[in-house]
Amino acid sequence: MSALVNQYSTVRVYFTLMHRLGGVGLAAFERQRESQRSFAELSSELSRTQIDHLHTSLTQFRSALTHFASTHRDSIRKDPTFRHAFQQMCSSIGVDPLAGPRKGGWWAEMLGLGDWQHELGVQIVDICVSTRERNGGVIELGELVRMVSKLRGVESGVITEEDVIRSIKTLQPLGAGYEVIDVGNGKKMVRNVMKELDEDQAVVLAEAQTEGGRIVEEILVTRRGWTPERAKAALENMLLRDGLCWLDAQDERHGKAYWIPSAMSWDD
Repeated sequence: MSALVNQYSTVRVYFTLMHRLGGVGLAAFERQRESQRSFAELSSELSRTQIDHLHTSLTQFRSALTHFASTHRDSIRKDPTFRHAFQQMCSSIGVDPLAGPRKGGWWAEMLGLGDWQHELGVQIVDICVSTRERNGGVIELGELVRMVSKLRGVESGVITEEDVIRSIKTLQPLGAGYEVIDVGNGKKMVRNVMKELDEDQAVVLAEAQTEGGRIVEEILVTRRGWTPERAKAALENMLLRDGLCWLDAQDERHGKAYWIPSAMSWDD
């Protein structure tokens, strides 16, 4: 009896479902298939319409950007404030006009900024290589900007830290170790040798920045809470292993002080 009840319930559910689908038997299944085909055709039509609309929008967008680039090209190249605003605008829409000829495509060709960025990168390499013997391959970012501006014969402010950072990013595929490092207190250094700076060295560089390039063990012990052994080891490694600092063995106050060229101000 229970088996019969179960079969009756199953049949009832089937007929209820078929009634909701619009009937029973082959006719209902045919109507269901027809509905599915209609929905598929409508979906395809909507997709084609959306794609056509997207192509039209992109064409209009490219035309507007082309007009903007041709009108403001000189301002983008020469005015750092305008260039920064332009970069921010491009970043907000996922466009990189300064990526260079291979990555920037028609943007780089239209604006001429890819070559400008790579030319700046060549000058950065020139300065880093020429000062490497003096600073051990680490130079303060502001100092690098000043020297690049002097090399290009432009006034201060025409070349910005942002310009230099972007050019350094284009140098990274060379595998020569070019990298911008944040050492704290708003200070950034540019490393241009194939060796990593550890955390202790970054701290030493940050403290040396505040002291005009001079650093002693006592500063690291009192300001950073280091043990004398840790401070001595960090400075000795920078001197003997990495060549990042000079030793003054006749310091008047402490008897021994270290000078870090990359944290010093230079007039040349």
